Amino acid sequence: MMVDQLPEELRALKTQLKAFINEVVIPSEPELMTEDANSERVAAELKTKAKEAGLWALGHPSEIGGGGLPFMDFVYLNEVIGRSHWGQWAVGSLSMQDSIMLHLYASDEQRERFLKPLVAGEIYPSVGLTEPEVAGSDPTQMQATAVLDGDEWVISGHKWFTSGANRAAFTTVFAITEPDAEKHNKFSSIIVPTDTDGYEIVRVVPTMGHTGGNHCEVNYNEVRVPYENLLGGRGQGFHIAQKRLGPGRIFHSMRWLGQAQRAFELMCERAKMRYAHGSYLAEKGDIQAMIAESAAEIQAARMMTLDAARAIDSGSEARTEISLIKFWGARMLHNVVDRAIQVHGALGVTADTPLEFMYREARYARLYDGPDEVHRMVVARRLVRDPYDGVPWA
Repeated sequence: MMVDQLPEELRALKTQLKAFINEVVIPSEPELMTEDANSERVAAELKTKAKEAGLWALGHPSEIGGGGLPFMDFVYLNEVIGRSHWGQWAVGSLSMQDSIMLHLYASDEQRERFLKPLVAGEIYPSVGLTEPEVAGSDPTQMQATAVLDGDEWVISGHKWFTSGANRAAFTTVFAITEPDAEKHNKFSSIIVPTDTDGYEIVRVVPTMGHTGGNHCEVNYNEVRVPYENLLGGRGQGFHIAQKRLGPGRIFHSMRWLGQAQRAFELMCERAKMRYAHGSYLAEKGDIQAMIAESAAEIQAARMMTLDAARAIDSGSEARTEISLIKFWGARMLHNVVDRAIQVHGALGVTADTPLEFMYREARYARLYDGPDEVHRMVVARRLVRDPYDGVPWA
């Protein structure tokens, strides 16, 4: 099988990062899972170790304190970071989507106040886009409003799945500012510090049996912020959101590959050592099929994701390619983790392995940043119009 033809410097960095994730981050996972004061201490220690190792914020632009790696280089590193759910926390890549968005659209004052401390790991961001009353996959139905009153925006609305709001310094909230405009130009993005009067975290939403996490329900009770907190231009919210989501889906998909590869390794190890009914699991046809199918799906998803990343890197919007990898990559992760659990038997659904947590995250992957159904619809509509739109065999 062909090995990635990476520059020697990038290959060495990837090897160093993989050792850090495997030897430093993964052994810390049991403590990080508790999401208490001790987990915060462990997370802070990992951040310090990453900075000391020169592994912090590698994908962020150098002019704002990041490592300045080119986009494609960082794409490859995400595959390694994804081996642990906490990898992106540990090495400062959790905020990459917000960093890209702010780097493109923030004013000089916004950069100093929000972007630079974000890259340094001093503060965390969050985004308020999804609303419980309307379909999150169709932001044009948004109901939150921001009305200009003198030199202040007055924001009213109800958001949820504002991930990380309970620890964030600010939320970039999307709200209607141009009610009479065309539907894709109705809303804007506005930066709201989370300590602003009227910003109310209703709850951290329990998900899939997990009562911790960071998916918050937030009320905006006539929240007032200065006009200067507008990010980009009025009515540009939809376009700003897409600039944030596109690269983010590449990063998600590469991290899913890292998770799937780890699950695949666990599956193979279990198959080699577990003896039942006269032979090792690895010698049984059903298990061999699971291993082969998983390897094929991982490889296919990897090639598709790298193809989409190269398209974005060349300046393309890559809408077909991104939607393809979003639903295919999420499905691949779900399938591989599911097979790994099956090979582990009852052990697979316990917390004695990372697989049960991976499974919950894999199921969630098929919903966030657009559900499978929406991305399949996008692909089909574009290819019906032009069968060669975004496909490598064109």
